[in-house]
Amino acid sequence: MGKIILPPEYPYLFETHLHTNRGSSCASCDPVEAAKAYKQAGYSGIIVTEHNWGGNTAISRYLAWEDWVRKFIRSYQEAEAWGRKNGLTVLWGYEAGFNGTEFLIYGLTPDFLIKYPEIRYAGVEEQYRIVHEAGGIVVHAHPFREAYHIPEIRLYPDYVDAIEGFNCAHFNRLSKNDFGLYGYKEMYNRKAIEYANENDFPITAGSDTHSTNLRGGGMAFKTLPRDGRHFIARLLSREEYLLTDGINWYDPYGNPVAEVEVR
Repeated sequence: MGKIILPPEYPYLFETHLHTNRGSSCASCDPVEAAKAYKQAGYSGIIVTEHNWGGNTAISRYLAWEDWVRKFIRSYQEAEAWGRKNGLTVLWGYEAGFNGTEFLIYGLTPDFLIKYPEIRYAGVEEQYRIVHEAGGIVVHAHPFREAYHIPEIRLYPDYVDAIEGFNCAHFNRLSKNDFGLYGYKEMYNRKAIEYANENDFPITAGSDTHSTNLRGGGMAFKTLPRDGRHFIARLLSREEYLLTDGINWYDPYGNPVAEVEVR
């Protein structure tokens, strides 16, 4: 894709949902390739969110816990090192899987996993408690997606802090041939946005990227999120950001405000 033209008041665009081949076996790009692609497309930052032990991880589940964690965070470390030298903010997160139901974890640091080995065997409720205890948040990723690996749609309004309303893998003109698994299912996003607003949850937007064929999704901020906690504060306040699916810009409640321009 070309370079995204950002609204003047929201000059800092962040990708919030990104996989690489270091941590996710379903991804094709390495961390530095991904970082370079986002920088060229006009992004100010990315959050690396690899699939964890409950999802499509690329890291052997037979490793001892600390060894597993150190390999799991390698993709973030590689992207962050490149970003530090080239003006791209790189934050760490991950996507937690529970038999097809998935959650994005934000606001923590890689040391979190080493300190909380019990999370490996935690259920959805216990995950929420542990993540909150460590200062992070839980976001329900693509809650209404239907796919062969998702046995049923399960909602957990008591154990999440926000909803991924815009997932660009569901519907995006920029990725017609990149994510054929789900096809054009924009209704998944519409249902997620309705669910979020009905339950007064903040909404996130991300591309669910697995390659350097970028979709243009994410969140554009008035001020640059310095770290994971700053990102959380912005999200939960529902102030000073726009959402995008690569086609339109939306306010924090999912209402369209303008079309996205790419050059």
